[in-house]
Amino acid sequence: MNLNTTYLGLELRSPLVASASPLSESVGNIRRLEDAGAGAVVLYSLFEEQLRREQLALHYHLTQGTESHPEALSYFPEPSEFHTDSRGYLELITKAKEAVDIPIIASLNGTTPGTWVKFGRQIESAGADALELNLYTIPTDLDTPGSEVEQYDLEIVREVCRSIRIPVAVKLSPFFSNMAYMAKQFAQAGAHGLVLFNRFYQPDIDLETLEVKPNVLLSTPQSLRLPLRWIAILYKRVGVDFAATGGVHSGGDAVKLLLAGANVTMMASALLKYGIPHLRVVEQGLREWMEQHEYESVDQMRGALSQIHCEDPAAFERAQYMKALTTYSAGVQS
Repeated sequence: MNLNTTYLGLELRSPLVASASPLSESVGNIRRLEDAGAGAVVLYSLFEEQLRREQLALHYHLTQGTESHPEALSYFPEPSEFHTDSRGYLELITKAKEAVDIPIIASLNGTTPGTWVKFGRQIESAGADALELNLYTIPTDLDTPGSEVEQYDLEIVREVCRSIRIPVAVKLSPFFSNMAYMAKQFAQAGAHGLVLFNRFYQPDIDLETLEVKPNVLLSTPQSLRLPLRWIAILYKRVGVDFAATGGVHSGGDAVKLLLAGANVTMMASALLKYGIPHLRVVEQGLREWMEQHEYESVDQMRGALSQIHCEDPAAFERAQYMKALTTYSAGVQS
């Protein structure tokens, strides 16, 4: 039984990929992920705010005693809020490449083109096999139209793809007015792959302290429905590889996304909840399903239930929405 797959032009021994999370902060954990069967590892995200703070700190020390304004540093999060500095991140890439044989994919979370390009080159030089751009912005300007926000994201991708030679994947939000159109635009901008979807962590309110606080909720298997739908719709219609992220907790979850057309299925929440060895459980479930249904390879099953291969293409669109509601209401007693 062949679990090999390709993603971003890279040969992977398995479609099960460890996505960006605290688990990839150390070489030891990256080794354990490889031993447990991961086809590749996406390193935790490095944030542009961190890079900007480092630049401001350097500027402060170089210009101390002049007309500089060091108080500007207070606008950025404290270093303790980040996992490591940029130098440590680059060193982790280099050490991870020396320690394991599977691809190492760097992850950069930023908002402005210049920062992405500059550090993208450094990530390439450090030896990363690919770069995942995490497009995470929350536009709040009442006078900025959505089209302008979309064009800004596209320009970031164009600049990065022009500036580095390693393949680039873009981790997207599902909140575009026309997801299909934007997927095509990102592909034309140079993206080699799309990661569907970014999970926007929402703040919460502590009723005791009356403070706004972060609240990280791990995904559940139900979370895979959204990437499943869009990967199935876009498969073979947009010329990129697809990574499904969010909701992969079992072998059956991975099977569904591969049948929809995913090249790889990424995992973080399940590994944080059950531990790195859970990768073996998921792989075993994937193998058992393939054996029971007589699939000899992942390539053979990929996209078998995508929209272009589905007996009922409307199942992924509005007709399925109407059917779901009417079927459910039919069982409700008045």
